[in-house]
Amino acid sequence: MAFPYMEAVVGFMIFVYIFETYLDLRQHGALKLPTLPKPLMGVISQEKFEKSRAYSLDKSHFHFVHELVIILMDSAILYFGILPWFWKRSGELLVHFGLNAENEIFHTLAFLAGFMVWSQITDLPFSLYSTFVIEARHGFNKQTIWLFFRDMIKGIVLSVVIGPPIVAAIIVIVQKGGPYLAIYLWAFMFVLSLVMMTFYPILIAPLFNKFTPLPDGELRVKIENLASSLKFPLKKLFVIDGSTRSSHSNAYMYGFFKNKRIVLYDTLIQQCKNDEEVVAVIAHELGHWKLNHTVYSFIAIQILTFLQFGGYTLVRNSKDLFQSFGFDTQPVLIGLILFQVLIYYHACLGQNMLVTSKVLRLPTLLVVWQEENLSAMNTDPWYSAYHYSHPPLAERLAAIDEPDKKAD
Repeated sequence: MAFPYMEAVVGFMIFVYIFETYLDLRQHGALKLPTLPKPLMGVISQEKFEKSRAYSLDKSHFHFVHELVIILMDSAILYFGILPWFWKRSGELLVHFGLNAENEIFHTLAFLAGFMVWSQITDLPFSLYSTFVIEARHGFNKQTIWLFFRDMIKGIVLSVVIGPPIVAAIIVIVQKGGPYLAIYLWAFMFVLSLVMMTFYPILIAPLFNKFTPLPDGELRVKIENLASSLKFPLKKLFVIDGSTRSSHSNAYMYGFFKNKRIVLYDTLIQQCKNDEEVVAVIAHELGHWKLNHTVYSFIAIQILTFLQFGGYTLVRNSKDLFQSFGFDTQPVLIGLILFQVLIYYHACLGQNMLVTSKVLRLPTLLVVWQEENLSAMNTDPWYSAYHYSHPPLAERLAAIDEPDKKAD
Protein backbone atom coordinates (compact mmCIF):
# COMPACT_ATOMS: atom_id res chain seq x y z
CA MET A 1 0.00 0.00 0.00
CA ALA A 2 1.38 3.42 -1.03
CA PHE A 3 2.38 5.82 1.73
CA PRO A 4 -0.19 8.67 2.05
CA TYR A 5 2.27 11.53 1.54
CA MET A 6 -0.39 14.18 0.96
CA GLU A 7 -2.43 13.28 4.03
CA ALA A 8 0.74 13.18 6.15
CA VAL A 9 1.92 16.58 4.91
CA VAL A 10 -1.46 18.27 5.36
CA GLY A 11 -1.80 16.69 8.79
CA PHE A 12 1.64 17.91 9.83
CA MET A 13 0.94 21.40 8.47
CA ILE A 14 -2.20 21.53 10.61
CA PHE A 15 -0.24 20.23 13.62
CA VAL A 16 2.36 22.98 13.18
CA TYR A 17 -0.42 25.55 12.81
CA ILE A 18 -2.09 24.37 16.04
CA PHE A 19 1.22 24.38 17.91
CA GLU A 20 2.18 27.87 16.70
CA THR A 21 -1.34 29.15 17.38
CA TYR A 22 -1.01 27.87 20.94
CA LEU A 23 2.20 29.91 21.29
CA ASP A 24 0.46 32.91 19.70
CA LEU A 25 -2.33 32.62 22.27
CA ARG A 26 0.22 32.55 25.08
CA GLN A 27 1.87 35.66 23.64
CA HIS A 28 -1.52 37.34 23.14
CA GLY A 29 -2.25 36.76 26.82
CA ALA A 30 1.09 38.32 27.75
CA LEU A 31 0.38 41.33 25.54
CA LYS A 32 -2.95 41.90 27.32
CA LEU A 33 -1.27 42.28 30.72
CA PRO A 34 -2.02 45.80 31.97
CA THR A 35 1.32 46.33 33.71
CA LEU A 36 4.95 46.36 32.69
CA PRO A 37 7.26 43.49 33.65
CA LYS A 38 9.24 44.34 36.79
CA PRO A 39 12.60 45.00 35.05
CA LEU A 40 10.93 47.67 32.91
CA MET A 41 8.99 49.46 35.66
CA GLY A 42 10.30 52.98 35.97
CA VAL A 43 12.31 52.49 32.78
CA ILE A 44 9.54 52.57 30.17
CA SER A 45 7.03 55.40 30.36
CA GLN A 46 3.38 54.48 30.91
CA GLU A 47 2.41 56.35 27.75
CA LYS A 48 4.82 54.36 25.60
CA PHE A 49 3.71 51.14 27.27
CA GLU A 50 0.07 51.79 26.41
CA LYS A 51 0.97 52.63 22.82
CA SER A 52 3.15 49.54 22.53
CA ARG A 53 0.42 47.36 24.02
CA ALA A 54 -2.19 48.67 21.57
CA TYR A 55 0.15 48.21 18.59
CA SER A 56 1.15 44.70 19.62
CA LEU A 57 -2.46 43.63 20.19
CA ASP A 58 -3.49 45.01 16.79
CA LYS A 59 -0.73 43.02 15.12
CA SER A 60 -1.64 39.94 17.14
CA HIS A 61 -5.31 40.06 16.09
CA PHE A 62 -4.27 40.53 12.47
CA HIS A 63 -1.80 37.65 12.73
CA PHE A 64 -4.51 35.24 13.93
CA VAL A 65 -6.72 36.04 10.93
CA HIS A 66 -3.85 35.95 8.44
CA GLU A 67 -2.49 32.62 9.63
CA LEU A 68 -5.96 31.04 9.64
CA VAL A 69 -6.55 32.09 6.03
CA ILE A 70 -3.11 30.79 5.02
CA ILE A 71 -3.55 27.34 6.57
CA LEU A 72 -7.04 27.01 5.08
CA MET A 73 -5.82 27.97 1.61
CA ASP A 74 -2.67 25.84 1.72
CA SER A 75 -4.54 22.80 3.03
CA ALA A 76 -7.28 23.20 0.42
CA ILE A 77 -4.73 23.61 -2.40
CA LEU A 78 -3.12 20.31 -1.44
CA TYR A 79 -6.14 18.30 -0.36
CA PHE A 80 -8.39 19.20 -3.29
CA GLY A 81 -5.70 18.76 -5.95
CA ILE A 82 -5.37 22.40 -6.97
CA LEU A 83 -1.65 22.00 -7.73
CA PRO A 84 -2.04 19.28 -10.38
CA TRP A 85 -5.08 21.10 -11.80
CA PHE A 86 -3.02 24.29 -12.07
CA TRP A 87 -0.16 22.35 -13.68
CA LYS A 88 -2.47 20.96 -16.36
CA ARG A 89 -4.07 24.37 -17.04
CA SER A 90 -0.64 25.98 -17.43
CA GLY A 91 0.24 23.34 -20.03
CA GLU A 92 -2.98 24.02 -21.90
CA LEU A 93 -2.18 27.73 -21.84
CA LEU A 94 1.17 27.05 -23.49
CA VAL A 95 -0.53 25.07 -26.25
CA HIS A 96 -3.03 27.91 -26.72
CA PHE A 97 -0.12 30.28 -27.45
CA GLY A 98 1.55 27.80 -29.77
CA LEU A 99 4.29 26.70 -27.39
CA ASN A 100 5.40 23.18 -26.56
CA ALA A 101 3.87 21.98 -23.31
CA GLU A 102 6.25 18.98 -23.33
CA ASN A 103 9.14 21.37 -22.71
CA GLU A 104 9.41 21.17 -18.94
CA ILE A 105 11.16 24.52 -18.60
CA PHE A 106 8.39 26.35 -20.49
CA HIS A 107 5.73 24.41 -18.62
CA THR A 108 7.31 25.20 -15.25
CA LEU A 109 7.67 28.91 -16.04
CA ALA A 110 4.01 29.09 -17.11
CA PHE A 111 3.02 27.34 -13.88
CA LEU A 112 5.12 29.74 -11.78
CA ALA A 113 3.73 32.78 -13.61
CA GLY A 114 0.18 31.76 -12.80
CA PHE A 115 1.12 30.88 -9.24
CA MET A 116 2.80 34.28 -8.79
CA VAL A 117 -0.35 36.05 -9.98
CA TRP A 118 -2.45 33.99 -7.56
CA SER A 119 -0.07 34.72 -4.66
CA GLN A 120 -0.06 38.45 -5.38
CA ILE A 121 -3.86 38.59 -5.51
CA THR A 122 -4.43 36.58 -2.33
CA ASP A 123 -1.74 38.36 -0.32
CA LEU A 124 -2.55 41.90 -1.50
CA PRO A 125 -5.49 42.57 0.89
CA PHE A 126 -3.39 41.53 3.88
CA SER A 127 -0.40 43.63 2.79
CA LEU A 128 -2.60 46.67 2.22
CA TYR A 129 -4.35 46.27 5.58
CA SER A 130 -1.10 45.74 7.45
CA THR A 131 0.57 48.76 5.84
CA PHE A 132 -2.22 51.30 5.49
CA VAL A 133 -4.36 50.39 8.50
CA ILE A 134 -2.27 48.89 11.30
CA GLU A 135 1.07 50.58 10.57
CA ALA A 136 -0.64 53.87 9.70
CA ARG A 137 -2.88 53.77 12.78
CA HIS A 138 0.16 53.63 15.02
CA GLY A 139 2.18 56.22 13.15
CA PHE A 140 4.69 53.99 11.38
CA ASN A 141 3.61 53.95 7.74
CA LYS A 142 5.11 56.72 5.64
CA GLN A 143 4.65 55.38 2.12
CA THR A 144 1.95 56.37 -0.30
CA ILE A 145 -0.29 53.92 -2.11
CA TRP A 146 1.62 54.76 -5.31
CA LEU A 147 4.96 53.87 -3.69
CA PHE A 148 3.45 50.62 -2.35
CA PHE A 149 2.32 49.47 -5.79
CA ARG A 150 5.49 50.72 -7.45
CA ASP A 151 7.56 48.52 -5.11
CA MET A 152 5.25 45.59 -5.82
CA ILE A 153 5.59 46.06 -9.59
CA LYS A 154 9.37 46.32 -9.31
CA GLY A 155 9.42 43.08 -7.34
CA ILE A 156 7.35 41.32 -9.99
CA VAL A 157 9.59 42.60 -12.79
CA LEU A 158 12.70 41.43 -10.93
CA SER A 159 11.13 37.99 -10.47
CA VAL A 160 10.36 37.81 -14.19
CA VAL A 161 13.93 38.80 -15.08
CA ILE A 162 15.87 36.79 -12.50
CA GLY A 163 13.58 33.80 -11.95
CA PRO A 164 13.51 32.03 -15.36
CA PRO A 165 17.30 31.51 -15.71
CA ILE A 166 17.48 30.11 -12.17
CA VAL A 167 14.50 27.80 -12.66
CA ALA A 168 15.86 26.62 -16.01
CA ALA A 169 19.26 25.89 -14.48
CA ILE A 170 17.73 23.87 -11.63
CA ILE A 171 15.64 21.78 -14.03
CA VAL A 172 18.67 21.05 -16.25
CA ILE A 173 20.79 20.10 -13.23
CA VAL A 174 18.13 17.68 -11.99
CA GLN A 175 17.70 16.16 -15.44
CA LYS A 176 21.46 15.76 -16.02
CA GLY A 177 22.74 15.42 -12.46
CA GLY A 178 22.85 11.66 -12.17
CA PRO A 179 24.19 10.17 -8.92
CA TYR A 180 25.86 13.46 -7.90
CA LEU A 181 22.67 15.47 -8.21
CA ALA A 182 22.65 16.65 -4.58
CA ILE A 183 26.21 17.97 -4.87
CA TYR A 184 25.48 19.78 -8.15
CA LEU A 185 22.30 21.35 -6.79
CA TRP A 186 24.02 22.47 -3.61
CA ALA A 187 26.99 23.89 -5.54
CA PHE A 188 24.64 25.83 -7.81
CA MET A 189 22.68 27.27 -4.87
CA PHE A 190 25.92 28.05 -3.02
CA VAL A 191 27.27 30.05 -5.96
CA LEU A 192 23.86 31.68 -6.48
CA SER A 193 23.73 32.76 -2.82
CA LEU A 194 27.19 34.33 -3.10
CA VAL A 195 26.20 36.13 -6.30
CA MET A 196 22.96 37.42 -4.76
CA MET A 197 24.68 38.56 -1.56
CA THR A 198 27.21 40.41 -3.72
CA PHE A 199 24.90 42.06 -6.23
CA TYR A 200 21.63 42.47 -4.30
CA PRO A 201 22.84 45.41 -2.16
CA ILE A 202 24.63 46.96 -5.12
CA LEU A 203 22.15 46.51 -7.98
CA ILE A 204 18.77 45.50 -6.56
CA ALA A 205 18.39 47.25 -3.20
CA PRO A 206 19.05 50.72 -4.75
CA LEU A 207 16.01 50.15 -6.99
CA PHE A 208 13.84 50.43 -3.87
CA ASN A 209 15.80 52.79 -1.61
CA LYS A 210 18.28 55.62 -1.94
CA PHE A 211 21.74 54.93 -0.51
CA THR A 212 23.72 58.04 0.44
CA PRO A 213 27.26 58.03 1.85
CA LEU A 214 27.27 59.14 5.50
CA PRO A 215 28.60 62.72 5.48
CA ASP A 216 31.97 63.52 7.02
CA GLY A 217 31.67 64.47 10.66
CA GLU A 218 31.91 63.22 14.23
CA LEU A 219 29.49 60.33 13.71
CA ARG A 220 31.42 58.98 10.76
CA VAL A 221 34.73 59.31 12.62
CA LYS A 222 33.36 57.47 15.67
CA ILE A 223 31.97 54.61 13.57
CA GLU A 224 35.24 54.29 11.63
CA ASN A 225 37.21 54.29 14.89
CA LEU A 226 34.97 51.56 16.29
CA ALA A 227 35.42 49.46 13.13
CA SER A 228 39.16 49.99 13.27
CA SER A 229 39.38 48.96 16.92
CA LEU A 230 37.66 45.67 16.06
CA LYS A 231 39.68 45.25 12.85
CA PHE A 232 36.44 45.34 10.87
CA PRO A 233 37.36 46.05 7.21
CA LEU A 234 34.87 48.87 6.67
CA LYS A 235 35.01 50.24 3.13
CA LYS A 236 31.75 52.19 2.76
CA LEU A 237 29.21 53.69 5.13
CA PHE A 238 25.71 54.49 3.85
CA VAL A 239 22.49 56.07 5.06
CA ILE A 240 19.29 54.62 3.57
CA ASP A 241 16.04 56.58 3.20
CA GLY A 242 13.95 54.19 5.29
CA SER A 243 11.74 57.09 6.35
CA THR A 244 10.09 57.11 2.91
CA ARG A 245 8.32 53.88 3.84
CA SER A 246 8.29 53.51 7.62
CA SER A 247 9.44 55.18 10.83
CA HIS A 248 10.81 51.85 12.08
CA SER A 249 14.59 51.94 12.42
CA ASN A 250 17.34 49.49 11.59
CA ALA A 251 21.00 49.03 10.68
CA TYR A 252 22.88 46.23 8.96
CA MET A 253 26.20 45.27 7.43
CA TYR A 254 27.10 43.26 4.34
CA GLY A 255 30.02 42.35 2.12
CA PHE A 256 32.70 39.69 1.78
CA PHE A 257 36.19 39.43 3.22
CA LYS A 258 37.95 42.82 3.13
CA ASN A 259 35.06 44.70 1.49
CA LYS A 260 32.51 45.36 4.25
CA ARG A 261 29.79 47.99 4.23
CA ILE A 262 27.50 49.35 6.94
CA VAL A 263 24.04 50.76 6.24
CA LEU A 264 22.17 53.02 8.70
CA TYR A 265 18.49 53.84 8.37
CA ASP A 266 17.89 57.59 8.51
CA THR A 267 15.16 56.88 11.06
CA LEU A 268 17.75 55.35 13.38
CA ILE A 269 19.87 58.50 13.29
CA GLN A 270 16.76 60.60 13.94
CA GLN A 271 15.65 58.49 16.91
CA CYS A 272 19.03 58.34 18.67
CA LYS A 273 19.70 61.20 21.06
CA ASN A 274 23.42 61.41 20.27
CA ASP A 275 26.22 59.87 18.23
CA GLU A 276 27.13 57.45 21.02
CA GLU A 277 23.75 55.72 20.73
CA VAL A 278 24.18 55.27 16.96
CA VAL A 279 27.66 53.87 17.55
CA ALA A 280 26.21 51.48 20.13
CA VAL A 281 23.84 50.08 17.51
CA ILE A 282 26.79 49.56 15.15
CA ALA A 283 28.70 47.93 18.01
CA HIS A 284 25.87 45.44 18.38
CA GLU A 285 25.97 44.58 14.68
CA LEU A 286 29.75 44.33 14.67
CA GLY A 287 29.47 42.10 17.73
CA HIS A 288 27.65 39.56 15.56
CA TRP A 289 30.53 39.76 13.08
CA LYS A 290 33.22 39.57 15.76
CA LEU A 291 31.62 36.46 17.28
CA ASN A 292 31.29 34.89 13.81
CA HIS A 293 27.49 34.65 14.06
CA THR A 294 27.11 35.45 10.36
CA VAL A 295 29.65 32.78 9.41
CA TYR A 296 28.01 30.16 11.63
CA SER A 297 24.59 31.00 10.22
CA PHE A 298 25.86 30.77 6.65
CA ILE A 299 27.51 27.40 7.31
CA ALA A 300 24.36 26.08 9.01
CA ILE A 301 22.24 27.16 6.03
CA GLN A 302 24.63 25.41 3.63
CA ILE A 303 24.48 22.18 5.63
CA LEU A 304 20.68 22.27 5.76
CA THR A 305 20.52 23.03 2.03
CA PHE A 306 22.73 20.05 1.22
CA LEU A 307 20.64 17.77 3.45
CA GLN A 308 17.49 19.02 1.74
CA PHE A 309 18.84 18.20 -1.70
CA GLY A 310 20.14 14.86 -0.45
CA GLY A 311 16.68 13.99 0.85
CA TYR A 312 15.11 15.15 -2.39
CA THR A 313 17.28 12.78 -4.45
CA LEU A 314 15.87 9.87 -2.43
CA VAL A 315 12.25 10.60 -3.37
CA ARG A 316 12.45 12.49 -6.69
CA ASN A 317 11.64 9.33 -8.68
CA SER A 318 8.93 8.17 -6.30
CA LYS A 319 5.70 7.77 -8.27
CA ASP A 320 3.83 7.33 -5.00
CA LEU A 321 4.88 10.82 -3.86
CA PHE A 322 3.61 12.55 -7.00
CA GLN A 323 0.48 10.41 -7.30
CA SER A 324 -0.38 11.09 -3.66
CA PHE A 325 -0.65 14.78 -4.57
CA GLY A 326 -2.59 14.07 -7.78
CA PHE A 327 0.21 14.26 -10.39
CA ASP A 328 0.45 11.68 -13.12
CA THR A 329 3.85 13.04 -14.22
CA GLN A 330 6.97 13.92 -12.20
CA PRO A 331 7.89 17.58 -12.86
CA VAL A 332 11.21 18.64 -11.33
CA LEU A 333 9.98 21.82 -9.70
CA ILE A 334 6.88 20.16 -8.28
CA GLY A 335 9.05 17.49 -6.70
CA LEU A 336 11.25 20.13 -5.09
CA ILE A 337 8.21 22.01 -3.81
CA LEU A 338 6.56 18.91 -2.38
CA PHE A 339 9.69 17.70 -0.64
CA GLN A 340 11.65 20.76 0.42
CA VAL A 341 8.91 23.23 1.22
CA LEU A 342 6.19 20.96 2.52
CA ILE A 343 7.89 17.89 3.95
CA TYR A 344 11.29 19.12 5.12
CA TYR A 345 10.56 22.74 5.99
CA HIS A 346 7.62 22.00 8.25
CA ALA A 347 9.67 19.38 10.06
CA CYS A 348 12.17 22.01 11.15
CA LEU A 349 10.34 23.79 13.94
CA GLY A 350 11.62 27.02 15.40
CA GLN A 351 15.16 27.13 14.06
CA ASN A 352 16.12 30.42 15.67
CA MET A 353 19.57 31.27 16.90
CA LEU A 354 19.29 33.20 20.16
CA VAL A 355 21.92 35.88 20.31
CA THR A 356 22.79 37.67 23.51
CA SER A 357 23.02 41.41 23.34
CA LYS A 358 25.78 41.95 25.90
CA VAL A 359 27.79 43.62 23.14
CA LEU A 360 25.35 46.50 23.29
CA ARG A 361 26.43 48.38 26.39
CA LEU A 362 23.94 51.24 26.48
CA PRO A 363 20.72 50.29 28.29
CA THR A 364 19.21 53.68 27.53
CA LEU A 365 19.49 53.00 23.79
CA LEU A 366 17.75 49.65 24.15
CA VAL A 367 14.91 51.40 25.95
CA VAL A 368 14.70 54.18 23.34
CA TRP A 369 14.72 51.65 20.52
CA GLN A 370 12.01 49.61 22.22
CA GLU A 371 9.88 52.70 22.80
CA GLU A 372 10.31 54.23 19.35
CA ASN A 373 9.43 50.98 17.58
CA LEU A 374 6.62 50.18 20.06
CA SER A 375 8.04 46.69 20.48
CA ALA A 376 6.22 44.26 22.77
CA MET A 377 7.05 44.90 26.44
CA ASN A 378 5.50 41.73 27.88
CA THR A 379 6.57 38.51 26.18
CA ASP A 380 5.73 34.90 26.82
CA PRO A 381 8.93 32.87 27.41
CA TRP A 382 7.84 29.96 25.21
CA TYR A 383 6.86 32.31 22.39
CA SER A 384 10.09 34.29 22.53
CA ALA A 385 12.22 31.13 22.70
CA TYR A 386 10.52 29.80 19.56
CA HIS A 387 10.26 33.00 17.49
CA TYR A 388 12.79 35.58 18.67
CA SER A 389 16.34 35.78 17.33
CA HIS A 390 17.29 38.10 20.21
CA PRO A 391 16.24 38.05 23.88
CA PRO A 392 13.39 40.37 24.97
CA LEU A 393 14.27 43.77 26.44
CA ALA A 394 13.86 42.68 30.07
CA GLU A 395 16.37 39.86 29.55
CA ARG A 396 18.77 42.16 27.71
CA LEU A 397 18.79 44.69 30.54
CA ALA A 398 19.32 41.91 33.07
CA ALA A 399 22.26 40.58 31.03
CA ILE A 400 23.82 44.05 30.93
CA ASP A 401 23.32 44.61 34.67
CA GLU A 402 24.67 41.22 35.71
CA PRO A 403 28.40 42.02 35.38
CA ASP A 404 27.91 45.26 37.35
CA LYS A 405 26.11 43.40 40.14
CA LYS A 406 28.91 40.85 40.35
CA ALA A 407 31.45 43.66 40.49
CA ASP A 408 29.55 45.31 43.35
